[in-house]
Amino acid sequence: MPARTGQQYLEALNRAKNDVWIHGEKVGNASEHPAFRGIVQSMAELYDLQYQKPEKMLYTSPTTGDPVGLSFIAPKTKEDLVRRREMIYEWASHSGGMMGRSPDYLNTSIMSFGTAASFFAQDDPRFGENVRNYYEYCRENDISLTHTLIHPQANRAKNQANQQDPFLSARIVEKNSEGLLIRGCRLLATLGGVTDEIVVFPSTLNKATTEDDPYAFAFAIPNNAPGLKFMSRESFDYGRNAWDHPMGSRFDESDAIVVFDDVLVPWDRVFVAGNHDLCNRTYAETNAVVHMTHQVVAKNIAKTEFVLGIVLSIIDAINISSFQHVKEKATEVMLTLEIMKALLYQSEANAQIDRYGNMTPDFTQLNTARNWYPKMYQRLTEIIRILGASGLMAIPTQADFQSPEIGEWMHKYTQGAAMDGYDRVQLYRLAWDVSMSAFATRQMLYEYYFFGDPVRMAGAYYDWHEKDKYKEMVKQFLNRANSPSFTFG
Repeated sequence: MPARTGQQYLEALNRAKNDVWIHGEKVGNASEHPAFRGIVQSMAELYDLQYQKPEKMLYTSPTTGDPVGLSFIAPKTKEDLVRRREMIYEWASHSGGMMGRSPDYLNTSIMSFGTAASFFAQDDPRFGENVRNYYEYCRENDISLTHTLIHPQANRAKNQANQQDPFLSARIVEKNSEGLLIRGCRLLATLGGVTDEIVVFPSTLNKATTEDDPYAFAFAIPNNAPGLKFMSRESFDYGRNAWDHPMGSRFDESDAIVVFDDVLVPWDRVFVAGNHDLCNRTYAETNAVVHMTHQVVAKNIAKTEFVLGIVLSIIDAINISSFQHVKEKATEVMLTLEIMKALLYQSEANAQIDRYGNMTPDFTQLNTARNWYPKMYQRLTEIIRILGASGLMAIPTQADFQSPEIGEWMHKYTQGAAMDGYDRVQLYRLAWDVSMSAFATRQMLYEYYFFGDPVRMAGAYYDWHEKDKYKEMVKQFLNRANSPSFTFG
């Protein structure tokens, strides 16, 4: 079938009746539940956008000839990479970059796995065929995905096999004629309750050992599979209107603990089964981490542009552009934006065909961006708070402006340099929801740990980065300085 519309996404979600819990209660219809209504509508808008801008969002399926989502494309040229990045940017811009798990993120991952079927065939030849088929299934049906990678935070000094409860983390109970039986839990499925299927894969960063084989697997199943439950965190959509909570009311993605209560994973949905070595190598050797990071950096450019727009709008709202410290802080945001763009574009310029025939961006620049931006984003939101100052606390609600008793005062006493109080407060409520609210705080934590613990990320970056040639430069310089022919003057 062709790429789906928002209505088709909603109909599929309503039919699925995923087993979702929030605030201690089981969710009936997620598309109508107050905690999920906003994000479900935003997801539907993304799918509709595919048909509003088909030239940017769709491409022709290589198997059916139908128009399918461009984020699924297996890029063969640098032009394909640019097309995919422009599509990613369109979706990211719709939310100001605040939807970190929009469907394109995992679509790039599934493409990488599906085209690297030979990698998974090392565990079992049928697993290679499974992952190839799954990629095509997702592409042709425009499946929305969530995923889970990490184990529960219990005793972090021990691996999963040595926890007090060996079934704390999801593990293989048995392998039978039908498939894998999985029991335990995994973290942290963003959009878990409002997507079609879940992809369960190993960590992108933490390495497993032989002891971890029962916990080392990869598979994909429908979110309504028997025994699969999503325990969602408190919603940051408080049921307020989009004027009062412009971000939280629309883009709170929801994160869930995933419980596998003896879930049967059919063999045709298994990609790795109890092989820690293959799990450790999955993301690097399939280049999934490269293509996923390409999506993330493109998304973060849209996010930084949105933050810059807020900063510049605050500056204009209260006429503070003449202050040097204000310009300096706005320039920090501008520099962050241009550095991110430079890294992304250079990764595309240096792209090469990988062993699976995909045009793959240069990971050097992307890896730099994914290590740098999580820390910079904390600073970007700090700049909003500094420039907004007490104005971010003096933010009445829309109801205050509509009140016949105090509305006139609100318009008068909250006005900006050249704008009505209503417009200025609406801007400041947006700035608050990006930099101070519960939604904003979750965004900051989310970005900080997007790919994993920044300290471990830095250690991995250090180990991965080229070193010898730089040390050799110093060695050669010192050798020249110590040679008999070296003189001053």
